[in-house]
Amino acid sequence: MSHEFELTHDIDIAATPEQVWDAIATGPGVDSWFMGSTEIEPRVGGRGSLTMPGFTAESTITAWEPPHRFAYRATPGEDGAFMAFEYLVEGRDGGSTALRLVHSGIMTGDWEEQYDALRQGNPLYLRTLEQYLLHFPGRTAVPVTAFGPQQSDQERAWDGIVGAVGLTGRVSEGDKVEFTVDGQAVVGVVDVVLDPGFLGVRTDDALLRFVGGGGMILTGHHVFADIDREAAERTWSEWLAAVYA
Repeated sequence: MSHEFELTHDIDIAATPEQVWDAIATGPGVDSWFMGSTEIEPRVGGRGSLTMPGFTAESTITAWEPPHRFAYRATPGEDGAFMAFEYLVEGRDGGSTALRLVHSGIMTGDWEEQYDALRQGNPLYLRTLEQYLLHFPGRTAVPVTAFGPQQSDQERAWDGIVGAVGLTGRVSEGDKVEFTVDGQAVVGVVDVVLDPGFLGVRTDDALLRFVGGGGMILTGHHVFADIDREAAERTWSEWLAAVYA
């Protein structure tokens, strides 16, 4: 059974409309706050893609009105399911920007679970966008995706990652974080959290994102430094494997 859906999310960001546009409508900009690696052809009818390890989603640009409106629609699957995204950008007094995301499409199968994941997940990524433009303006990041081993349930996966970054008990924004990866100290602060599926840690040169569901944790990191992406993904994969060994 298929189900049409539409979700609307609003956020005010301390950045100009042009800065917001660069973050939502260019590949390097999107790589700095969203999952995977993105490519965008800047025109109506242009192609877009989102690549994760072993997976690529193609899309078509349906609106291109810089810096005010950007929209794209994913290529439908064989079952007719698809997702569409529309961003509406409006400047405010004082140099800030109001951003609206309209996320719509058709879901199939267990659509209620999918819908709930999007309803909770979309605001978390918009918060990451806000953090990016607030703390790393004018910079772009290298996306780092690594998968941890499957756990028996999400609570076990969450407890493992929370303990691994040096936290205990209930996690809140503002909590200080300190742990070690490949012999290097990582020091930061929790800037986004949703127990038990999303933990964001901001450091001086990265937005670290641990994303989970169904007993899995993966990284959706954004590193604002000149790094070897493949080497970084191997390092984080090994770190996650050790966490759950």
